[in-house]
Amino acid sequence: MGERTFAEGVPCWVDAMLPDVEGGKRFYGEVFGWTFDEGAGAEYGYYTQAYSDGKNVAALAPKQDGRMPTVWTVYLATPDAFALADRIRDAGGQLVAEPMPVGPFGTMALAADPEGAVFGLWQGGTHTGFEKQEEPGSFCWTEVYSRDKAVVDPFYEGVFGYGGYDLEDAGVDFRTWSPRGTEPGPDTAIGGRSVMSGAFPVEMPSHFLVYFNVADCDATADAVVRLGGRVQAPPFDIPYGRIAVLMDDQGASFAVLQD
Repeated sequence: MGERTFAEGVPCWVDAMLPDVEGGKRFYGEVFGWTFDEGAGAEYGYYTQAYSDGKNVAALAPKQDGRMPTVWTVYLATPDAFALADRIRDAGGQLVAEPMPVGPFGTMALAADPEGAVFGLWQGGTHTGFEKQEEPGSFCWTEVYSRDKAVVDPFYEGVFGYGGYDLEDAGVDFRTWSPRGTEPGPDTAIGGRSVMSGAFPVEMPSHFLVYFNVADCDATADAVVRLGGRVQAPPFDIPYGRIAVLMDDQGASFAVLQD
């Protein structure tokens, strides 16, 4: 596995919970060119890792309960998942799944912010996280969509020590987050917060969106439709590249960025 270390609060892994992992392998193999291992056994929930150019970039896992959402989850790195879980609770968040060891690979947990947006925690062991990112076919960004920034910003910035930076050219109320000890701004940002505008359905809950880098945003959107998925936000340009928000053929949303 990768030997890279990730500062606390930095996205270090993503996975998708799907009804049909074999279907997911066909879909994402075509969209991103991923290859996959044979998957772990029942002990590890049949977790299947995805690779781009032979480097691990993500994983697919079967939903253990049909009531669970079909969703991409981003994991934020921590050197101590148990201590971080305590800080999350103290700051008004909650633990969806308490920290638990995953063999020699690391310790994971699932948490929710005060508005209910779910994210993962990962304390790396033999599996530290991404071996490739910010290149075509790999993770490049994440952001949380929230209703009340007065609640959400203090939570993340208090729990993780992020430095916040409000973007003036985003067209929406958007704040980037940089790791503790760095100068806040676009050059150091590892994620961000967007306030959901009236364009979002009122019933849509707060949530994280995971982005993957691609060589051609429009061609990727076309491939998603061809494979049975949907385009939720057609390709459009932002100051940092061209993006689209997509949904796979099983209902998991994700975004792509062509920089």
